[in-house]
Amino acid sequence: MSSTQVEVIENHRENAEVYTDPLICMQKCLQLLDEINLPRGIFPLEDIVEAGRNHETGFIWLKQKKETDHYFKKIKRTVTYAVEVTSFVEDRRLKNITGVKTKELSFTVNVSDIWIKDPKSNKITFAIPSGIKRTFPVSAFEEEEIKKRK
Repeated sequence: MSSTQVEVIENHRENAEVYTDPLICMQKCLQLLDEINLPRGIFPLEDIVEAGRNHETGFIWLKQKKETDHYFKKIKRTVTYAVEVTSFVEDRRLKNITGVKTKELSFTVNVSDIWIKDPKSNKITFAIPSGIKRTFPVSAFEEEEIKKRK
């Protein structure tokens, strides 16, 4: 991350709600996903130690104890979540995401945006900064994915 990106992120932390109790962090994460109409399994993070949200700017962040890899069986993809994941949220959308990577062919790429354009389609789209995108069934990211890990 460039120093400019770090500065922009730090500015969005001002006036944010911040939680450090692991149980409350997980509750806030799930509550946020419900609120913005994205599947609860999109962030299968473990050991969340900090969660924050700036309601004015839509900026959120989640910090976990260590980087985690999660294999989504239904789409046959492993996604890596950094110690800190950040994003701006809107209804059915996460944009300008940092801290989320996946492998395409033999390359590791950053995921920059996630959205559900039409809820009736039951499809969720993931994009990388170059504009390349992939669409998958929403069911691949349902909460059951989280429960299977425990």
